[in-house]
Amino acid sequence: MLEKNRNFKKKTNELPIINERIPFPEIRLIDVQGTQVGILSIQDALQSARNAGLDLVLISNKSNPPVCRIVDYGKYKFNQEKKAKEARKKQHNSTLKEVKMRYKIEEHDYQVRISQALRFLQSSDKVKATITFRGREIQHANLAIELLQKMAKDLEAVAEIQQAPSRDGKNMVMILTPKK
Repeated sequence: MLEKNRNFKKKTNELPIINERIPFPEIRLIDVQGTQVGILSIQDALQSARNAGLDLVLISNKSNPPVCRIVDYGKYKFNQEKKAKEARKKQHNSTLKEVKMRYKIEEHDYQVRISQALRFLQSSDKVKATITFRGREIQHANLAIELLQKMAKDLEAVAEIQQAPSRDGKNMVMILTPKK
């Protein structure tokens, strides 16, 4: 029984603020054409919306007095969802791409790793540069740090260091992010 009441309260809070649900005594009204009518009482604004056969929708409750507009709510909601969908489509989620190498890497192989990292950074992805150690190679951690610092210097035009070189077990890791 109590669970049903919680769900009911939750759903009433999610209802859109239109028509009689607008809690303010006075509002700034914008009509169908987009012209500003002025500051009216909520009853007068509702009557204007009913005369037009449309809904009174709260646009901004942050301003003083709050702004309401006379629109077809179904069409307004559809356009809002369409804009949100378009914004999500244009949004790029940054992913973490990894470039692996050893500290005894040849120059050509190093250049290949640099070009991979550059490609990842230009597509707005973060790059995790990992140097793997085998056996006793871990004694030469200073050479790995130098290699990672060289990589950061070579990519400094397009990247900045998010995480400085640090040891992670048998690996040395550095994370680069694209510059804004």
